[in-house]
Amino acid sequence: MRFSVVETGYDQRQVDSCLDELGIRLVRLAARAESAPGESREWDQVRQEAGFLCDFLRRRTAPGEGDVEAVRAGVSAVEREAGELLALARGELEAAREEARRVREQAYAEAVRTRRDVEAALLTRRRRAAQVEEILAGARAETVPADTPTAAAGVPATRVGAGASGEPGPGCAGRGAAA
Repeated sequence: MRFSVVETGYDQRQVDSCLDELGIRLVRLAARAESAPGESREWDQVRQEAGFLCDFLRRRTAPGEGDVEAVRAGVSAVEREAGELLALARGELEAAREEARRVREQAYAEAVRTRRDVEAALLTRRRRAAQVEEILAGARAETVPADTPTAAAGVPATRVGAGASGEPGPGCAGRGAAA
């Protein structure tokens, strides 16, 4: 039997495991000793020792009469603390659910607003596209062939930009002086 050394002695789990294993072996040994043939004094001593060790292990692992109240008090304190922790966890869970609900509602409202904005932008785009189509359809119907004479075709080049008296017009300052 070797146990790991920890701050407060030996590792309690290892000790408990070892005692459990010893208990199992002792029960088996006691059963074999009881069924063993022979009435000698040595066999009686083996049976008594096995029974004593089994009882000793049972007393060591089971709480004593004085320990029952301490165990109950410890259990009730543990149950009380567990109840407090459970209530705290439930409160935190409820708060998390409420926060999740609020975030979902906010995200949904934002998605609805965004969808409305996108639909409004699409509607505006469609209207503008329809207006452009209208304008382009009207411009196509009034196309003028390139060889068609216009009003400006018969005006002499010297009169372009000049007033009736031959003086330069208001937008042609400096043109008449250079000619």
